Amino acid sequence: MKIIAALVGDYYHNEELARASLQEALAEPIVSGALQLLVVSDTEHLISVLGDKPDAVILFAENRVAPEAQPNLHWMTPEIEARIEHYVEEGGGWLAWHSGLASYPADGRYTGMLRGYFLSHPEQHERVTYLAENGQLDTAFDFVDEHYFVHCEEAKTEVFLRSSSVDGSSIAGWRHPYGAGKISCLTPAHREEGLLHPDFLSLLKAEAEWLVGLDSVDQA
Repeated sequence: MKIIAALVGDYYHNEELARASLQEALAEPIVSGALQLLVVSDTEHLISVLGDKPDAVILFAENRVAPEAQPNLHWMTPEIEARIEHYVEEGGGWLAWHSGLASYPADGRYTGMLRGYFLSHPEQHERVTYLAENGQLDTAFDFVDEHYFVHCEEAKTEVFLRSSSVDGSSIAGWRHPYGAGKISCLTPAHREEGLLHPDFLSLLKAEAEWLVGLDSVDQA
């Protein structure tokens, strides 16, 4: 059985919605006994779990702890970055999902490992179209979302998802090996409509399974 540890939700992102999205996406491998999902309570719990060497970690939480009251208070330290990087280099999988890409130091080891980071999003939510590039989906899909614009070192990773809206276009998903481990980054979604959209759930499932080796390519 593969084990995925996940920390989902932060000041601006509803934990229950993110948890529901993840549980729905992974329902099949969980029910079959192929996968166990361990949802941790906070960043301290997340870091402590790394010592147990789960097969993958999913982070849907930004670096700022209290962005309104204490905007300069962050949980990610250089020591924690080093622990996370070591975990992945030793064979762990890491999914930086939506706000898991946000407000982390652009010159830090964590962001360097991801090879990309959040830049901005428009103030208003608009309909965003997502187009998969790796054959996971036959057609594009869309929903009203918080359209993330990102910096991505495209030459050093595999882009599998792109996004577009009235506000412009961006990369929305990328993945690459890192040491003995794997990295995946996925920018959608913010609202319930997107988090529970069937096509998005298929992508989320595919990335989680790729990270832990349950996908068809790794099983072949």
